[in-house]
Amino acid sequence: MDRSPSTEEHRRESPKSAAFGLLTVSDTRTEATDTSGALMRELVVREGHRVHATAIVRDEPDEVRERIVAWSADPGCEAIVASGGTGLSARDRTVEAASSLFTTRIEGFGELFRMLSYQEIGSGALLSRATAGVVSGTPVFLLPGSSHAVGLAMTRLVLPEIGHVLRELRRHGPLG
Repeated sequence: MDRSPSTEEHRRESPKSAAFGLLTVSDTRTEATDTSGALMRELVVREGHRVHATAIVRDEPDEVRERIVAWSADPGCEAIVASGGTGLSARDRTVEAASSLFTTRIEGFGELFRMLSYQEIGSGALLSRATAGVVSGTPVFLLPGSSHAVGLAMTRLVLPEIGHVLRELRRHGPLG
C-alpha cells in the first residue's frame, strides 16, 4: 500500500535552519528596552537559525504592513516573527495590519498558542489574538509583546516547526 510521508519524514526532509526577520511593534520600546526582541534574537540563534533583520516600529498599521511586505519580498528573509500589538487595546493593531496581507492563515498557531498559554496563565489567555499566516510565500507569526509569551511561542511552536513550515511552502507553494 502506498502511503504519504509522515510528519516525522517531513521534518527529516525540512531545512535545518532559517533566516528570520524579527519585528517588535511598540510605541514605547527602544533597542535598549526591547527585552522581547532580544529574547527572539537569542532563541533564534541558540537553535541554529540566523537573524536576517530586526526592527522596531510603532503600532501603526502602515508601518507594520510596510515592514512585513518588504521582508516577505526579500529572498534572504525566510520567516518573520512580530511581537506586540496583539492584545485588545485600541493601539493593538498588528493583527489587522498583518492579517490583511495573508494569502493563507495558519489557524493552528493561534489555537495552540492560546492552549499552551492557558496551561500557564489560565483564562487570561483568551485576550491574546496571536495568529500566523503566509505573505508572499513567507510565514509570518504574530506574538504578544511580553517576553514570557515570546518565549512560549518561540520554543514550543515557531522554532520546532519552522523547518516543516518552510518545507511545505517550498515544496507545494502557499495556498491562495
